[in-house]
Amino acid sequence: MSDPATLLIADDDPGLRESLERTLTREGFRVILASDGRGALERLQGGGIDLVVTDLKMPGLTGIEVLRAAKAIAPDVDVILLTAFGTVEEAVKAMKDGAYDFLTKPFRREQLLKLISKALERRDLIEQNRALKKQLEDLRAKGQVIGSSPAFRRMMTLVEQVADSSATVLIQGESGAGKELVASTIHRSSPRSRGPFVAVNCAALPETLLESELFGYEKGAFTGAAGRKEGRFELAHGGTLFLDEVSDLSLVTQPKILRVLQEGEFERLGGTHTIQVDVRIVAATNQDLAEMVRERRFREDLYYRLNVITIRVPPLRERHEDIRVLAQHFLRVYAAKNGRELEGFTGEAIERLEAYAWPGNVRELENLIERSVVLARKDRIEAEDLPDEIVGVKRPPRDAILELIGTPLAEIEQRLLDETLRITGGNKTQAAKLLGIDPRTVSRKLERQEESGEGASSDSAASSDSA
Repeated sequence: MSDPATLLIADDDPGLRESLERTLTREGFRVILASDGRGALERLQGGGIDLVVTDLKMPGLTGIEVLRAAKAIAPDVDVILLTAFGTVEEAVKAMKDGAYDFLTKPFRREQLLKLISKALERRDLIEQNRALKKQLEDLRAKGQVIGSSPAFRRMMTLVEQVADSSATVLIQGESGAGKELVASTIHRSSPRSRGPFVAVNCAALPETLLESELFGYEKGAFTGAAGRKEGRFELAHGGTLFLDEVSDLSLVTQPKILRVLQEGEFERLGGTHTIQVDVRIVAATNQDLAEMVRERRFREDLYYRLNVITIRVPPLRERHEDIRVLAQHFLRVYAAKNGRELEGFTGEAIERLEAYAWPGNVRELENLIERSVVLARKDRIEAEDLPDEIVGVKRPPRDAILELIGTPLAEIEQRLLDETLRITGGNKTQAAKLLGIDPRTVSRKLERQEESGEGASSDSAASSDSA
């Protein structure tokens, strides 16, 4: 017989905790209790947890914060949220952050047991299919950056130049553009390629937990620290440590990172022994660190240490030529994963993909192709298989710019805005991204246009802003 599953229950109501412990223990589960979110995460860090059941509203860390941190600490561990009737909408939103499901209080014993059983069955399937997933990762060519556009080639030229050095690299780019793939490419192309590549998402963990993840801890350093644990810096010794969303480092943690960069040493939490490490730092952010330095939200000395070499990952809208090849790549990956035999895309489908603004960048494209592979009704993905926001977008004529010659600059600007809004289906946020301006600027220009009595050249300006 297999060992009983271990459930972590986090709730600030002692009566409910004891009731759940009795119920679940009788069902054969091993139960660990936590009275708040911080205690739950400390116990989760110790490992051995199969499922987390947490209240949504707790003092200190909320259930949402526990969920996000849990997904960073143990991505394979599912989280079930317990919520009062008035917070159901918040719990539904948490599903988008990775919650397995939620129960509204008061709930019946059978409801909870059924939900736990389904979550653990899902976990078992993940474990059983791990070997298959590794094979599928080969099909996905994960870690390989794909593209041939001029913007992509310029970026990869710089990547190749910096890979052989030991210099710290700062990767800048929008969310979903592929910053971690660029970081892993630098590592694989470097003399450290035989060493580990360790990634940390600085935005996913609270400050105290981030420090323990980075620097490790000694036994007894805090409640739940049952033994010594090596931090990510130690695990990355001889290799590369990737600090994603480095702009989210607190002002308390930043000097500790700076010390490792300068001296190559640190102490574990609760420890007195100085540990020496040989680690190359590659950091990434979608924020303007220079502006954060001016606003005193980021240390200037750490910024200059991180910003030895900067690599900008271009957004997908600047890599227009790469959309087709990326779409074909993801098609092969997800067709194999879902057992589908698909030959490719129709010309109209590709045209719609290439005309879209892709505010979510490569990640959005990948998710969309996976969806389309599942829903495709024929041997090729057609325009009708794509979401409405893609189907409604058409590529503008390539020679449209020729019509603007000899036109007053103000009129050119207005035509460009109107055409961009038409292309994006009236989405002001996407139009602003394509034009490289603030969305508020788009709104102001449209307001001035309406006040002048001209009106927009199409109905698109009145369309929804939702992405």
